[in-house]
Amino acid sequence: MLDADFFRRWMTATAASVEREAERLTALDSPIGDADHGSNLQRGFRAVAATLEKEAPDTPGAVLVLSGRQLISTVGGASGPLYGTLLRRTGKALGDAGEVSAEEFTEALRAGVAAVMALGGAAPGDKTMIDTLVPAVDALGTGFAAARTAAEQGALATTPLQARKGRASYLGERSIGHQDPGATSASLLIGALAEAAGE
Repeated sequence: MLDADFFRRWMTATAASVEREAERLTALDSPIGDADHGSNLQRGFRAVAATLEKEAPDTPGAVLVLSGRQLISTVGGASGPLYGTLLRRTGKALGDAGEVSAEEFTEALRAGVAAVMALGGAAPGDKTMIDTLVPAVDALGTGFAAARTAAEQGALATTPLQARKGRASYLGERSIGHQDPGATSASLLIGALAEAAGE
């Protein structure tokens, strides 16, 4: 069973991973975006980690709702609302339970991903974070390590795609050949999940 502590570890591991990879995220964002994806997410997840240190929500759902709210209020651009929605919707789907099973978490995360798709209007193949999140959730039933592998492969698979959503879509065919920064940061989030689970 997964408790509030597990979800705090997940958010802290994500913050550390974003901290390490911020420059790479910004470098990926440079040719096809505003060159601020790394610094935006760095600011957001630093705020999440600081908030969770001060406040200690005692249910998995509360940890994620608080983290999502923090991202929405501190991250500029599209990534704040998208990541914030992902975590808040997942947290709300988990409800008030003190512990949740891996199956319950998988279904809640699926609801979170659906909310992101509804908000951004993106589908798999549009060269966005959805290309990472959908295969990751599908693989989560097999385990956290499988989800991480699926997420990493999903992010890499965005390179040959033409962007159909987001800032990169304005470039048309020039977006081809660049790995999507949002798909890459989403793979860090899923990788941190495996880390929190000790896999």
